[in-house]
Amino acid sequence: MSILTTLAGRALTFCGAAIISFGGYVQSAPQKTLNTHEFQLSNGMKVIVREDHRAPTVAHMVWYRAGSMDEVNGKTGVAHVLEHMMFKGTKNLKPGEFSKKVAAVGGRDNAFTSKDYTAYFQQIEKSHLPAMMALEADRMQNLRIDKEEFAKEIQVVMEERRLRTDDQSQAIVYEQLMAAAFTNSPYRHPIIGWMDDLKSMTYQDALEWYQDWYAPNNAVLVVSGDVMPDEVKALAEKYYGVVPAKKIKERKSQIEVPQIGTRRIVVKAPAENPAITFAWKAPKIEPSDLNAIDPYALSVLSAILDGHANSRLNRQMVIDQRLADSVDASYGMSGRGPQLFSISASPAKGKSLALIEENIRKILADIKAKGVSNAELDRVKSQLVSSQIYKRDSIFAQAMEIAIAEMNGISWKYLDDMLLNVQKVKSEDIQRVVEKYLVDDSLTVATLDPQAIQKKPAGAQAMPSGMRH
Repeated sequence: MSILTTLAGRALTFCGAAIISFGGYVQSAPQKTLNTHEFQLSNGMKVIVREDHRAPTVAHMVWYRAGSMDEVNGKTGVAHVLEHMMFKGTKNLKPGEFSKKVAAVGGRDNAFTSKDYTAYFQQIEKSHLPAMMALEADRMQNLRIDKEEFAKEIQVVMEERRLRTDDQSQAIVYEQLMAAAFTNSPYRHPIIGWMDDLKSMTYQDALEWYQDWYAPNNAVLVVSGDVMPDEVKALAEKYYGVVPAKKIKERKSQIEVPQIGTRRIVVKAPAENPAITFAWKAPKIEPSDLNAIDPYALSVLSAILDGHANSRLNRQMVIDQRLADSVDASYGMSGRGPQLFSISASPAKGKSLALIEENIRKILADIKAKGVSNAELDRVKSQLVSSQIYKRDSIFAQAMEIAIAEMNGISWKYLDDMLLNVQKVKSEDIQRVVEKYLVDDSLTVATLDPQAIQKKPAGAQAMPSGMRH
């Protein structure tokens, strides 16, 4: 089962809105009333339907607002472990039978856990939608967590951690960076969990997680594709409407304490080359103020630095000066928890990390002092807008973007408006966010100190049985 830590484009993680571009002017298409519909079941489950009749296929998704950020110390990774157990049988299905039933009708299914949510989906021919709802509603209320099945599956999860984190230098750096950047936010914990927590986890821990969070009133159903909203509503009421609501336990506010100085860590891990990552605390889009310009300016800044082959970081540091083999920027624009603006680089042979840092600081200082030209700004905005138009070619991507926004407390109804806010970003906005947020007091720097790579026996990297992608 996959862990998706980045689910949308590098700069715009909220999108999915239909737009029409006319030479720099962006007009929202009337998607709010034409092809997207929302209603709520009596048990509190929200249902969103996106009509797209280009092909007789459907994406059916159930998203639970329960991710690794809801875990407590000592039980990290339980959200992801429960995701695994959701495929291990119910009162009506044997272990593995869920996916076999989806495959039998020519569909595909999977699931993923993030810091903010856990999601399950199927892609099928439209006539099989009722069967998918019946399956998903069944495991929403009838999951059976067998002690022996759990004992086998926790070993799969631990091996997944070894393969995807412990044996991957960049993954180790990212994990250590998050743990250093955040003091009290649960974002400091890895989605897959710390190994010691996995070793001590019991099937009761997974059962408790299921009982606490898996309820229709803590879930959003998104259906996109060749469907009619009235038919989906009737099916949702038939299959999901009968699932009892639960009292969802109170979520404690976990506001990250202010950082008061630069933090630097060195991570020793097997790797061929050194690397360095800079991460600054940055604001996110707040549901209470969707028009605040700073998150959009940071998003555009990320694209200016690393949105295309001729972006500033790549052009100056990789192509012109040949200081780095690679360099990139990223920014988490939305989420339930605090976000980071980061720049990562791997130095070219013979170039020092100090030289890399010096040049990154020069590029940021130049933007802060001079801003960006209108031509550069317009080009980046057009690229960001175009990327969202292309996403509308995918029924699956449409459902993903709607659901991600909903999980972050942002209604799909505002996606068009948010995309328009990108067009409002000016050069002075970018200068301001560089000066305000990309400062040393909110900076965490992680350096990869490469260690010798030991060869493993042939076949050691094989994916363990039961692990899903």
